Amino acid sequence: MIPNRRPFILLGLAAASVLTLAGCASASTAADDAADGRISVVASTNVYGQIAEEVGGDLVDVTSIVTSDAQDPHSFEPSARDQLAVSDADLIIENGGGYDAFIDALIEAGGSDAHVITAAEFSHDYPGAEDHADEEEHADGEGATAEPTETGDAHGEDEHAEEEHDHAHEHIEGFNEHVWYDPHTIEHVAEAIAEELGELSPDDAETFSANAEAFAEEIHALEGGLEEIAATHTGAQVFVTEPVPVYLVQAAGLENVTPDAFSEAVEEGQDVAPATLLESLGLLESGTVRLVITNTQTGGAETTQIVEAAEAGGIPLIAFSETLPEGETYISWMQANTEALSAALDG
Repeated sequence: MIPNRRPFILLGLAAASVLTLAGCASASTAADDAADGRISVVASTNVYGQIAEEVGGDLVDVTSIVTSDAQDPHSFEPSARDQLAVSDADLIIENGGGYDAFIDALIEAGGSDAHVITAAEFSHDYPGAEDHADEEEHADGEGATAEPTETGDAHGEDEHAEEEHDHAHEHIEGFNEHVWYDPHTIEHVAEAIAEELGELSPDDAETFSANAEAFAEEIHALEGGLEEIAATHTGAQVFVTEPVPVYLVQAAGLENVTPDAFSEAVEEGQDVAPATLLESLGLLESGTVRLVITNTQTGGAETTQIVEAAEAGGIPLIAFSETLPEGETYISWMQANTEALSAALDG
């Protein structure tokens, strides 16, 4: 998340060049896919792209649109190549929650009918998540009703699903959209990827399921490491300059004491109010904060002041990123983040 964000605007994508490219590039891509039988997956960021590779293995071709820490999904401006990739995709994976709205613009512009997996919808914090879980439990239990018998009911469900889909891509007040830092959510995302890939290639469904199960085992090991931190440091206070790593912090049993107004201002690339900055600096000077976490992809004068105050007070500092570092897998990345948390708290 880079400061000085501006509202997302889908450019014309050089209409003439798009038409030219669409006439040849999309056709050749489709031909290649048909020739090798591989499933084309497009992910909004390389985080979800790597997870798709873990589940799909050699049976998928994955294109990740945002791959660099210099690119901010909130204000990312896609290219004609990105448009073609989305148009040709068999499956699209996005974060949702207002984080990567450019994907929705590309889907709409290209008229893609590929299924979309929205990771935010699998978060336990996502609005309506508990209601959705209750509905699934009821559907699986005794006395569950069958599919609607009247056309009107089915049409109503379609409209409701469409409304939920639209809601998933808007910024939701009070919801932390950085759900890839929640391993439990990502386990469910991997399961959904396996299910969708299995529907696209039924003969390989067992392979996808097995890959997702293996990935889940690694997630469980990762959660075990977070539980070890919690066993020793439950309740330890941390300050995060913006909410990117909050899910991981919570999973480790730590308490985020950052004023919401501070982290939200930094996330949106806005100035932090003087009173909020003073409150934040006071927290660091109080001696109760054990750790300060920054984001490698954001900065600003107020963040610099927080870093300087932490250094002056001898408070450990670590930095997390939003995109997958080069050469890392999702698991190795989160393991490194977990180890960094543990080392900083152990002193």
